[in-house]
Amino acid sequence: MGRNDMGLPWCAPFFYPYMTKHHITLLLTLITVTLLAACGFSPKKEKEKLRIEKAALERKDSLAWKMAVTPTLDCLPVFIAADRGIFEQLGLDVSLKEKMAQMDCEEALSRRQVESAVSDLMRTERLRRQGVNIDYITATNTYWQMLGNRKGRIKDIKNLGDKMVAMSRYSATDYLATLAIDSVKPENPVFRIQVNDVEVRLMMLLNNEMDAAMLTEPQATTARNNKHPVLMDSRHKDIRLGVIAYRKDMVADSYRKGQYDKFVEAYNRACDSINERGLAHYADIIMARCHTDKATVKALPQLQFPHATPPRPKDIERTKNVKWRTS
Repeated sequence: MGRNDMGLPWCAPFFYPYMTKHHITLLLTLITVTLLAACGFSPKKEKEKLRIEKAALERKDSLAWKMAVTPTLDCLPVFIAADRGIFEQLGLDVSLKEKMAQMDCEEALSRRQVESAVSDLMRTERLRRQGVNIDYITATNTYWQMLGNRKGRIKDIKNLGDKMVAMSRYSATDYLATLAIDSVKPENPVFRIQVNDVEVRLMMLLNNEMDAAMLTEPQATTARNNKHPVLMDSRHKDIRLGVIAYRKDMVADSYRKGQYDKFVEAYNRACDSINERGLAHYADIIMARCHTDKATVKALPQLQFPHATPPRPKDIERTKNVKWRTS
């Protein structure tokens, strides 16, 4: 706004000397408010509008099927169903809650913040023993590898004495790491370091901050691409611990039961598509959802994604009477 030689606003000559600067400022404020009102703007109405919009979004989210996911390949059928419109085709509104650790998925499930979550049997069976009413939508095809640090020349589990292994407490990674270590009994103790975030665990290995790490896909492939050797592979032990769990009491509601059935149908369709087209066909989704690169996607092993199937009884049996270590 222009000013005259006396430093007053352009409109001052019409009122000066009858008005002071203070009066003119008040007048301009009044004019501004009047113009805004003429345009239909009202702070009170705007606040109410925002409140209504927020309430509508919260209601929509509360009615959606919510699932806690991690940036790992066991969630790929769910990512595809969401990103390729399979859920939408079936009339199912799904809200994916991205977490960086299975521990966070477990917490969201136990606190009833989500209807379902990706996890592993060691975690979920522990929840069930604690009284959390959950069951399984499906077992997953996930597996875990222990990878040694190439710069530390960790080529065998026996080399891990006085070394650090990144894993997550009370989980499949904890159980499998202990199983591998106990099978060879290194002369010196092996230190199990809790690193819950799957990407931080990978980066600590790549940055030589860990001597070994328990990883699943696609993080395990990234580590192998960087020449870190595989010390243990859970597939060689015929152990399948990956699952997608859900709140069992929830499906007593007919609306939620319908969502559950549609979720399973969408999941199965996505599995069929992966098995028919291959992982490379979904490279864009894998890179975006799993925060990885083209080199990793290209090097991924060929994997089959079965339809939704309950976990094997013998894998559930493994979770019983596990003696968790404190070091």
